Amino acid sequence: MPSAAPGQPVELSNAVLSPATWQARRAEHESRVEDLVGPYLRSRAQGEKHPVLDFLFTYYSARPSHIRRWHPGYGVVLASPGTAGGRDLARVLDELSTLRGYTRTRDGGVTVDPAFLDERRGALLATCALLDATASRPARLGCFGLHEWAMVYRTDAPRHSVPLRLGPAATDAVVESMPLRCTHFDAFRFFTDAARPRNESTLTRRTQIDHEQPGCLHATMDLYRACITLAPLIPAELTLDAFELALTARELDMRASPYDLRDLGYLPVEIETAAGRAEYVREQSAIADRGVELRGTLRSYLGALLDAC
Repeated sequence: MPSAAPGQPVELSNAVLSPATWQARRAEHESRVEDLVGPYLRSRAQGEKHPVLDFLFTYYSARPSHIRRWHPGYGVVLASPGTAGGRDLARVLDELSTLRGYTRTRDGGVTVDPAFLDERRGALLATCALLDATASRPARLGCFGLHEWAMVYRTDAPRHSVPLRLGPAATDAVVESMPLRCTHFDAFRFFTDAARPRNESTLTRRTQIDHEQPGCLHATMDLYRACITLAPLIPAELTLDAFELALTARELDMRASPYDLRDLGYLPVEIETAAGRAEYVREQSAIADRGVELRGTLRSYLGALLDAC
C-alpha cells in the first residue's frame, strides 16, 4: 500500500506480489478483523442483533464479507502460485477473479482491471469533492451528539428497541434545553418531525457538500463508506483503518445517545450534564484529529487513482 504524509501525493504501487507475500498480507488482514469484530460477526451470523455495531453493516450496506476480504489495491498484481503452490492459494485467486473489478493477467495472476478504474472515475471525482469540502472547514465540536436525541424527540417509536436512559419526558427536555447544531444530512434526515425545525440549519441532500465539516462523527464514519464503495480500488489496509475509526466513532455516538446500553458494556456519556458535554468534546476532538489524518491519506490515494485514469 502506498504511503505518504496526509495530503501529499502518493505513487500507486505496480508491484507483483509473490504468493507468500500476498498470503501473509491477507492473513494479517483477517487477523486484524478478528481482533476488531470477530465475536460480533459470529453472533451476527447466528441472527443476533446489536444496536451499536449493526449500523456499520446495515446503514452502510456492507456485508461482513466486504470487511473480511483483503484487496491489494489498484496496480498490484497477485502472482499465481502455479501448480506447486497449493489449491488454497489458487482458490483465493479464482474467487477474486470472479469479483467485479478484477481481471486475470496473462501469466495467471490477478489484478484490478484498468477498465474498472475508468468506470469509477465519476465516483472518484464526487468523493474527492466531498473530502475536499469537508477538509476546508474548521471542526465544529458543539453538537454534543444531540442528533441521536433528536431522532427520538416527541415520538413513541424510537429507532432502537433499547430503553431510554432518562425516559421519554426527560429525553425531550434535554433536546429542548440546548440548540441542535447538526451539520450532517444523513443524521438530520432521521430527526423526528418535531425535532427537525429546531436544528440551526435545514439540511438537504443537494446542499450536503455545503455543510460537511471534520468535527462531525458521521462525516468521519463516512470515510469507511467511501473506501468500501470504491473497492477493490482501495487497499484493504486503508479500508480497515477507516472501519476501525468508524467503530470508535460509532461507539461514542451511541454512548452519548439517549439509550441505556450499559447491559452491552457501554458506559454513557451524560451529555445532559456539563461534565458529560466536556467528556464528549474531548473524545469527539480526538476522533476528529484521527479523521483529518485518514481523510488526507484517502484523498492522496484517490488523487493518484485519478491520475492513473
